[in-house]
Amino acid sequence: MDPASQDINLNSPNKGLAVDQSENLADVPVEGAVGNSANPLPPGLTEEEAEELHNELTKVEEEINTLRQVLSAKERHATELKRKLGLSPLTELKQNISKSWQDVQTSNAYKKTQETLSQAGMKTSAALSTMSTAIGKRLGEMRNSPTFKSFEDKVGNLKGKVVGTRGNEDTVSSPTESTPTQENPPF
Repeated sequence: MDPASQDINLNSPNKGLAVDQSENLADVPVEGAVGNSANPLPPGLTEEEAEELHNELTKVEEEINTLRQVLSAKERHATELKRKLGLSPLTELKQNISKSWQDVQTSNAYKKTQETLSQAGMKTSAALSTMSTAIGKRLGEMRNSPTFKSFEDKVGNLKGKVVGTRGNEDTVSSPTESTPTQENPPF
């Protein structure tokens, strides 16, 4: 395979899948290769160990590329199956959200929060009920107090004076009495 026709895209699943031409290039010096004076060996590493590590690295990189290809093929297959089943990304999103909400509802933190809020609601309701009862009782006591009775008598006397003078006068009458009735209304 011609190196110029190789796929050089680093994200491509075909990256590095060219036929191994190391047999043909055995005599060609490569920059940065083991034993090259420009790239000396790390301390404590022999040329044989460096060559073994280089070979292992090459094998691991080839395995990674193979796994990328397999993963890509599996993803394409999964996408095709989803398309055939009619599963759209929106449907998947709805399912994921629904599952996440169910997971939240079954979590211990959610259950504890729900219990705490429920107890707080019951305590608030009981407190409001007690407060309502206390206010009603206090208003009842206040109504029976001598001060309130005195105030009520004064308001009653004032009302009697205002209504009493109107009720005794002949010139003031209710609006229904002052409007004459017509036998033939204008409508």
